[in-house]
Amino acid sequence: MKSKKNKLLLNKEKPHEEVYRKVSGGRTSVSVQTDHPGSGVGAQTDARTYFDSKPTVAKGAQAGPIKPEVEALEVGTATVERVRQRLVEEGVAAALTRHRPHTPRLRKLDGEQEAHLIALVCSQPEEGQERWTLQGLSDKLVQMQVVESISRETVRQMLQHNELKPWLNKQWCIPPKSNAEFACQMEEVLAVYTRPYDERRPQVCVDETSKQLISETRVPLPMQPGQPECCDYEYERQGTCNLFVACEPLAGKRYLQVTQQRTKRDFALFMRDLVDQYYPAAEKIVLVMDNLNTHTLAALYEVFEPAEARRLIEKLEVHYTPKHGSWLNMAEIEFSVLTRQCLDRRIGSRAELEQEVAAWQTKRNERAVGINWRFTTADARIKLKHLYPSIAD
Repeated sequence: MKSKKNKLLLNKEKPHEEVYRKVSGGRTSVSVQTDHPGSGVGAQTDARTYFDSKPTVAKGAQAGPIKPEVEALEVGTATVERVRQRLVEEGVAAALTRHRPHTPRLRKLDGEQEAHLIALVCSQPEEGQERWTLQGLSDKLVQMQVVESISRETVRQMLQHNELKPWLNKQWCIPPKSNAEFACQMEEVLAVYTRPYDERRPQVCVDETSKQLISETRVPLPMQPGQPECCDYEYERQGTCNLFVACEPLAGKRYLQVTQQRTKRDFALFMRDLVDQYYPAAEKIVLVMDNLNTHTLAALYEVFEPAEARRLIEKLEVHYTPKHGSWLNMAEIEFSVLTRQCLDRRIGSRAELEQEVAAWQTKRNERAVGINWRFTTADARIKLKHLYPSIAD
């Protein structure tokens, strides 16, 4: 364990006296080891004379042992070395000054040159390149005669300063600009989310996703202290499965089903289970879902008899999220949690997937974990103003 070093605090009015007291331990006179010219190597001199006089040792001269000062002042060796160096080169006044003025750094790129770099990194890379590299940017700046020369490190620092990451790419639902249909459907869904909880009219968000089934070819090595779990890079594909989720954010409930395919028949069967099995006592189920091609009420007529299809439809109040606006569906939040907590691993069979999903659903429903949706119509009209069409006077 490293010993804790103390800071040397000096009296502002009588800094010399404080140094004398620290070094001498309270004695009026103390001898210290010096290597000053004229005093002889290793000569003994009085501490007051040692600190009051400005040495004339040439720059780079070797100083004597510093262990006595380290022990007497209870500071680190590096501190004593720095003070000695300033004492030799600049005198007592500089040695007693704790904070030395720093030489200001000169900018490697001026404002105009930095603007050229920002514009370049935000442009399309050269032909044959997937993205801009540090070396490619530095070479291009020289080629454009913006600078005579520039290093990769300077480019990296400039990118970091301006929070530019050319290697990063995010996938996002980019909505159309000035689209009345998008704004209308968005505000319809947001209005549904403001309704209070009513067990007779539960608000349910429905969505679906796929999961690739992957089995191990070798038994993974378990985690040990200092070593993570080791999985072989080889695996076997076992097909895919589809997962439906129906979550009720206000009640903290969710229901999941695993199907082999994603068809209109699977959707229709899930809607029947939603009405008859999950919410049999509900007068009307307020449904929010995206406009996937299988998410249509007409699919009920393709699977069931007309009377049965109409009975199920009468129980549903459907609200669709706009195109490229699936982020408005709270079921996607539920799928995000499911992926991080349960599905982010190799699962080799449908039976195993059903078992794991059911266990996750049971634990989450027992805790009644809900979703606190805060984005409102008022927020949308401010933050997403560009999505609304402009009204001509």
